[in-house]
Amino acid sequence: MGSAKEQGREIIQPGATLGMLGGGQLGRMSILAGRRMGYRFHVYEPSAGCCAGMVADSETNAAYENAPALEAFGKGVVGATLEFENIPFDAVAVMQAEAPVYPKGEVLHICQNRQREKEFLQANEFACADFRVVSDGIDLEQAVKDLGTPCVLKTADFGYDGKGQMKIESSDHDFRALWRNLGFRKGVVEQWVDFEMECSVIIARNGRGECRPFPVAENVHRNHILHQSIVPARISEQTAEAAITLARNIAETIDCVGLLAVELFVKGDGEVIVNELAPRPHNSGHWTLDACETSQFEQHIRAVCGLPLGGSEVLRPAVMVNLLGDVWVDGVAPDWSHLMEDESIHLHLYDKGTPRPGRKMGHFTVVKPTLEEAITVAESAFEKLMPVASSSV
Repeated sequence: MGSAKEQGREIIQPGATLGMLGGGQLGRMSILAGRRMGYRFHVYEPSAGCCAGMVADSETNAAYENAPALEAFGKGVVGATLEFENIPFDAVAVMQAEAPVYPKGEVLHICQNRQREKEFLQANEFACADFRVVSDGIDLEQAVKDLGTPCVLKTADFGYDGKGQMKIESSDHDFRALWRNLGFRKGVVEQWVDFEMECSVIIARNGRGECRPFPVAENVHRNHILHQSIVPARISEQTAEAAITLARNIAETIDCVGLLAVELFVKGDGEVIVNELAPRPHNSGHWTLDACETSQFEQHIRAVCGLPLGGSEVLRPAVMVNLLGDVWVDGVAPDWSHLMEDESIHLHLYDKGTPRPGRKMGHFTVVKPTLEEAITVAESAFEKLMPVASSSV
């Protein structure tokens, strides 16, 4: 089974084999959603033993620079998608010569580089923080003068979860030495945004232009890593509508097929401005597995395959809590029994092997009749895990 045509668009029918570029937990959960729909999967991942490969039909372990391996991989699938944006653009270009890849390489090219992403947003008049592109210490010093302090310096390439960035609190620095020590090839300095809340909108778009947004998630970070996603976000209806409209306009302008996560700052007056884009399933959408009509992972497969999109309404208020490697002690998992005893808590572990501090190993979602109940239970459940982790300090 493979492709079919319907009203001038390409449909990848259930039973076809899809390629997954990247072997992490986002790929794993997408594969599990697609398997239920009847699709088969082939994972391409440089490192053996990846958690997505464990649930796939087949797995290729080769470097993203290995063109012959990518060509062979592309010949064996009907279409492909990506599970994170740090895949080299050239690898997707090689793949696209053999099979369609969604989102297309041009979308990846924009979203995996902060300079290109900011310039895309600016050129299309999507609200984002003022910024400067810097290539050396002299540029950095001038950027700080232009934007004022505090400001944020980020590497242009391949940054995520707070990696490759630093907050600059004052202009009292030897910026040439600072630049040398960071080792960035190129960077983006962003003006500091005084925000009330961080939110995100995940929107699905298929090949015929049908869009379906998920409700706005309110995101709480610890050490630059997502800790909680709270749905529905505690914002006004007007702000939620503005966030969803912004996400829809970006997805259409960038011509994304698949999922696009739009991370946002919400200012005190309710204005929303874009922080970052991610053309894939997103950590802040994991709650959809347990509290939504259609999970973000099923929606991603539907969009990539050209199928009609599923419903995206919240069934009940939910709070998702990330479980990092910090919760494990000397490689030993905590006692999960108190989570399993509460029927409102849904535990998801990714089988990623060795836990490390800051490494995303799983999550749990609390689903309750009211948001207040969900927040209370989520915070209590997480705190019961932490004494085990802190005992090793």
